Amino acid sequence: MTAFSVSYLMFIVMRSLCGVGLTGISIISLTLAVEWTDIKHRTFCGTISGLSWSVGYMLLALLAYLIRSWRWLLIAVTSPCLLSIVLWWWLPESVRWLLTKKEVETAHSYLSRCATVNGKKDFHSKITTEVLNKAVIMNESRNYFYWHLLKTSILRKITLCSTIVWFGVAFSYYGITLNITGFSLDPYMTQFMFGAIEIPAKVCVYFVLDRIGRRHCQAWTLIGTGFFIALNASIPAEHGHVRSAVAILGKGFSEASFTTVFLYTAELYPTVLRQSGIGCCSFVARVASSLAPLIMLLDDTWQYLPSIIFSTVAGMSGIVAFLLPETTNRQLPETVEHLEGDSLYFRNENILETKTSQESMHAEISLEIMSPVSTDVRLSQQQEGNSDCDMKLSLENSWLANGMDTSGS
Repeated sequence: MTAFSVSYLMFIVMRSLCGVGLTGISIISLTLAVEWTDIKHRTFCGTISGLSWSVGYMLLALLAYLIRSWRWLLIAVTSPCLLSIVLWWWLPESVRWLLTKKEVETAHSYLSRCATVNGKKDFHSKITTEVLNKAVIMNESRNYFYWHLLKTSILRKITLCSTIVWFGVAFSYYGITLNITGFSLDPYMTQFMFGAIEIPAKVCVYFVLDRIGRRHCQAWTLIGTGFFIALNASIPAEHGHVRSAVAILGKGFSEASFTTVFLYTAELYPTVLRQSGIGCCSFVARVASSLAPLIMLLDDTWQYLPSIIFSTVAGMSGIVAFLLPETTNRQLPETVEHLEGDSLYFRNENILETKTSQESMHAEISLEIMSPVSTDVRLSQQQEGNSDCDMKLSLENSWLANGMDTSGS
């Protein structure tokens, strides 16, 4: 509808609605990917799947170069969304979310489809609706709202620190994009290069996230972004190619921080508040992206002032990221009580090392349903004879625990 706007007011309204839709797509798609993925593959889904954004970034430059009419350009870049609507019929609901709502039958039907796709023929003999009922950790179904993000001390700390980090990520992302002058490239090539640098940035994030952890990756990519913004401002304008190289490196670090923050935030919040938490942080990020162009106007006061503000905010946000807990190789919290009751959540120990072999056994069962590459696990007679009480306790702690690897337990 934006392409058919007959007035500037209509154009603004339609573009605003586009923003609402795109924000929903980014938040919901990531949440579903994280909640359907085991620990082993969560980093892959949270980073590599984001390459579609980078490819679209580059394709936009190509389409804009070939299509100079803004109306036809809008039609060209938005028409693929119509094809994506078909996926709605196939896209599964989050089983984690369904279990928090005590919709066991629906959750079991989606798991059955998942097991069929992954070739797990013995699914029904291992995971029945009775087993899922034991895995339900909510005494009653309840609705959660945004104010629940501030209800407890841990949630307040996560929300406060995460919003500051998101503000710094978005603020520096657009700051390094807008604060680049002296480029020797035309706007189309600049757009293409900014999209191209995101691909190696995301690949690098994929390889380092599980090695150095989410917290350090988030903090140091933000600090690196601030460093390159400041470095670019200190290079004389006549060194256009040098400024271009520094700008592209800074854009890579900025994109790495953006890629990390989506996955990191999704792992911090419990299932019942995960989408609300990401939505709140995303709102703060949009405020930051709206302020970035206004900060650029301060170069009339002093040409280095915008760069100082952008680099300082990025660096300070990176420091705040060190205050957040580490989530690498840890199961996703399901409820607020789960988050508050997990005494290891704000420690640096690896939760996987603290789980019992019985808990790992049940987690492995969930992995072989969720992942087509996992190894079948056969229950011993002794394990099958465990009491319902032990089964419930184990399932509450580890069912759908993202496929913990039992080899190291």
